[in-house]
Amino acid sequence: MADAVLFPETIENALGLAPYGVLGDLVASFIAAFIVGNVMLAYTGVAGPWAKRKITAAFTDRIAVNRIGPFGLLIIVADAVRLLAKELIIPENADRPAFDLAPIVMAGSAMLGFAVIPMGSIFGINLQLADPDSGLAYVFAVASIATLGLTMGGYASANKYSLLGGLRAIAQNIAYEIPLVITAASVVLFAGTLRMGGIVEAQQATLISLGPVSIPSWFAFVNPFAFVLFMAANLAEVGRNPFDIPEAPTEIVAGYQTEYSSVYFVLMYLGEFLHIFLGGAIAATLFLGGPAGPVLPGFVWFTIKIWGVFLLTQWFRSAIPRVRIDQMIEIGWKGMLVLSFANLLLTALLVGVIV
Repeated sequence: MADAVLFPETIENALGLAPYGVLGDLVASFIAAFIVGNVMLAYTGVAGPWAKRKITAAFTDRIAVNRIGPFGLLIIVADAVRLLAKELIIPENADRPAFDLAPIVMAGSAMLGFAVIPMGSIFGINLQLADPDSGLAYVFAVASIATLGLTMGGYASANKYSLLGGLRAIAQNIAYEIPLVITAASVVLFAGTLRMGGIVEAQQATLISLGPVSIPSWFAFVNPFAFVLFMAANLAEVGRNPFDIPEAPTEIVAGYQTEYSSVYFVLMYLGEFLHIFLGGAIAATLFLGGPAGPVLPGFVWFTIKIWGVFLLTQWFRSAIPRVRIDQMIEIGWKGMLVLSFANLLLTALLVGVIV
């Protein structure tokens, strides 16, 4: 498996800050947060303007951005300049405090979630900012704050299409967050802990060894049914096809973000893609061994896995049509919820028999 030691050294020791006590801890925390935050922002900056278009074009046999810079990469800069240069227009009847806070809440809730994700090491430095005993509960709690941001944006815009998008966001996130958490609870039964580092450590053994080839005991192999359920619920949580109901451009223009422009729209867009990568990071941690993998450093494997989840979301976006709002509610409450409880019960029975 990958790094012989998945969590090799704290950033305090790596930078020689350990002797400085609390001050050293604070400086190390700021440095680690700066690295993690900027890495995730860089991934989002590449994914939103460029990778999304390239992947969708490949799936639908079209030509994507290819004129601005090599491979069209400078579209990232062009889009940033174009959007930030636009006038920030505030609707006349908007509820200003809620309207202004919604984009910050959306982007900020995703960034908070990365604090407990074990991302492996880079240059011998462990990139997990914190590993509390309730890490899994924490990451779901802060990620769910995004629903509040969607609702605030929809309500505060004084626009009926935005309001519909906000209401759809509430209905969707409630319907699918419960199956998401229950499916994650089945992983906790296997790992015996809510600590994210502990969940990764529980997947380091070998499940099956076939000569030179060995299959790791990642929970995606141990319980593939739970992995499929989690990925489906995650699609709904991050609002990607076939569950992009809160935006639904053909029905409600752009939903909760209809009235947002300039830097506010950038923050909304940024928050959406940050949550896609956060969902991929949670899936990689719970089911794909986190930063574990052969030969390559842990952080490289972690990056490959979260980009793999992003590729999967874009595949579904290109291949699967949007479901209706009533179908979405029915799938969530009558399908996903029942299946997630069934999975939890079967997992509990299996763990009980093994133990």
